[in-house]
Amino acid sequence: MLMILAVFISSIFPMFIILATFMLSKKSTENPEKATPFECGFDPYNSARIPFSLQFFILAVIFLVFDIEIALLMPVPSMMSISLETKATVIILSIVLIMGLFHEWNEGSLEWK
Repeated sequence: MLMILAVFISSIFPMFIILATFMLSKKSTENPEKATPFECGFDPYNSARIPFSLQFFILAVIFLVFDIEIALLMPVPSMMSISLETKATVIILSIVLIMGLFHEWNEGSLEWK
């Protein structure tokens, strides 16, 4: 009897939660007045969409990639006594990092114009 009650509760409770979320998350109709940009009650002087700096985005992505790879290289001094495969992997990763850095440098992506 207890098992049947547990199955009943475990199947009814999720259905109740899903039904409640559908009823509570009723979306209102889209109001075009609310979708317009707002500048202290006045019409905006210029576009709300500012131009996107692709140079800054590329530099930020390069920074993130190299930052993560440097974080991967941080525990290397403590791992150097483990095995020859570990040393080879670290050397290959370092070579790939250095080659990537030289490629970005020669491409001119590291220069801010």
